[in-house]
Amino acid sequence: MSVNGTFHQQLIEQLRALVRGGDFAPGKQFLTEREIAERFKTSRPTANKALSSLVSQGLLEMRRGAGTFVRESVLDYDLERLVSFTDKAMAAGKVPGTTLIDYRKIDGRTAPPEVASSLKVGPEESLIYMERVRLADGMPVIFERRHVVAKLCLKMTRADAKGSLYRCWTEKCGLEISGADEVIHAVNAGKAEAGHLRVPVGRACFAIVATGFVGDGQPLWHETTVYRADVYEFRNHIRGLNDSRSALGRIRDRRSLHR
Repeated sequence: MSVNGTFHQQLIEQLRALVRGGDFAPGKQFLTEREIAERFKTSRPTANKALSSLVSQGLLEMRRGAGTFVRESVLDYDLERLVSFTDKAMAAGKVPGTTLIDYRKIDGRTAPPEVASSLKVGPEESLIYMERVRLADGMPVIFERRHVVAKLCLKMTRADAKGSLYRCWTEKCGLEISGADEVIHAVNAGKAEAGHLRVPVGRACFAIVATGFVGDGQPLWHETTVYRADVYEFRNHIRGLNDSRSALGRIRDRRSLHR
């Protein structure tokens, strides 16, 4: 990549950090081309190009005659890094919440075969099974079913499951989350999903099946999570033909933890 190309990408990342870091609330006007040029010591054409990139990624929106504003009304799912739902909702100006539907200990023989295989557990090994609904401003937006290897997070309690699991695992249990393998596909909400998400049966949703890892690749959790398609967008930056990293690989490979 050229020096100019490197600087342009760095500028995009710096502006993205401003948006996601809560410096500009959803619905509020973002920096202008002139302000970006002055703040980051660059040209206005470069500033315009960076703004256009964030618009195409769905973080900003152009309003004719008014300027560029931070998008609201939808939550974006970051395909490049793991981000806590709690942090994501707060960054979007929404109040996060969790309804814990189920939380209990099971063993490997009770878990579905694909879950036991993904987590590499035997029939006698203990797992924690939970079902949760994640809420943004009181509206249910995610329904998840999750299995967790119990011996790796002995300090986790039922109360922890009502908040950010990432925070519990990293801060309370001292784990280093190294990434996750995931597959994203479209589904129609079944009776259970529709009931928890308060949508009609058959409503189009996104589903993610994922296995998360700690340390040098030890499986920690397996989840099947359904997202409301009317409030979530999945976005990714597609690189050029000369970039050896494929977009598909970036989505499906283990993702680095966003700290």
